[in-house]
Amino acid sequence: MTGESGAERRAADEPSPEELRDRIEHTRDQLGRTVEALAAKADVAAQARQRTAAVKEQATEKAALVTGQIRDGVEHVAHLAAEKTPAPVRDKAGRAALLTIGAALIVFLLVRGNRRDNRRRH
Repeated sequence: MTGESGAERRAADEPSPEELRDRIEHTRDQLGRTVEALAAKADVAAQARQRTAAVKEQATEKAALVTGQIRDGVEHVAHLAAEKTPAPVRDKAGRAALLTIGAALIVFLLVRGNRRDNRRRH
């Protein structure tokens, strides 16, 4: 025998106060993380907000992609139409567009002038 009594052997097997503090601190950390994880699972509103944000981001990305594809398609069709349209027709269309813009500008200026006159009278 080594000459140790039962009390000395138990004291040697027991952790020191510092080891006990470390174990307690470690257990508290684990418990805190567990509680946070459970709270996050129980927070349905936060989960819904996260899902909504993810879906919104996906929709925005898809919309940007589709918009780019549509823009490319429209540009291609416009280019093809310009190539296929005879020059006299393009010239007439250009003149018609200018005349339309000019007429719209004249109407705008007349309406704006009438509104100013009506305000001054009242």
